[in-house]
Amino acid sequence: MENSDSPAQKPPNFEKFAHGCDHYRRRCKIRAPCCDQIFGCRHCHNEATSSLSNPKDRHEIVRQDVKQVVCSICDTEQEVAQLCANCGVQMGEYYCDICKFFDDDTMKEQFHCNECGICRVGGRDNFFHCQKCGSCYGVDLRGNHNCIENSMKSQCPVCYEYLFDSVKRTQIMNCGHTMHMDCFIGMQSQNQSRCPLCSKTMVNMSGYWSLLDAEIATTPMPEEYLYEVTILCNDCVETCNVFFHILGNKCTHCGSFNTLRVSGGRQH
Repeated sequence: MENSDSPAQKPPNFEKFAHGCDHYRRRCKIRAPCCDQIFGCRHCHNEATSSLSNPKDRHEIVRQDVKQVVCSICDTEQEVAQLCANCGVQMGEYYCDICKFFDDDTMKEQFHCNECGICRVGGRDNFFHCQKCGSCYGVDLRGNHNCIENSMKSQCPVCYEYLFDSVKRTQIMNCGHTMHMDCFIGMQSQNQSRCPLCSKTMVNMSGYWSLLDAEIATTPMPEEYLYEVTILCNDCVETCNVFFHILGNKCTHCGSFNTLRVSGGRQH
């Protein structure tokens, strides 16, 4: 005889993280309003449609337009809601009625930004919305970054993925332009220190400039190369005349070696 005092067994398949797709753990799927097909999430939809052979069939889902979801426990299709209308299961511990977004992994600290119009991760208290840039940034960048209007509403200059709603981490460079963190690290690993969009230095290069100063001081140029050149500085956008050196030409205005030779000048 079964012991009535034994703990009750959980209904099968109701465990947290037991359902979902490669992108999110949750207990529902969505019906895409654009093509009337069932997908695990909007990313599953976008990946599937982006690979279609006919370019005219390629499209992305508008998350706010999702009206129907299918419960992964009882397979009931219904209007979007956090709880299943049939079996009562919670389809996602985090739920946003605006984005039609469900996720069981609340360790991400999801929150909805009204200004962005989408959900983001990382904790509301750790981010602020920059009105000029048009996106949420970490609080350490409040008043501490160069603003570029709607800088996030563009493609990553390296991989060309749209940045604004990308699930990948991003990096704001000194110039104010933005790229994926992985792309930023990849550029640094290849000793690429200039922004692909504006050619300004992406990080503080003062240490490297000091090393160049020291090396130039101990490497005099032969007499036949002692002539002036006109250079344009990519960092401060000023021009100046300097004596040519094969290791680098230093801007006399800001001290940067991120310069471009624009004329040869006269030879001595």
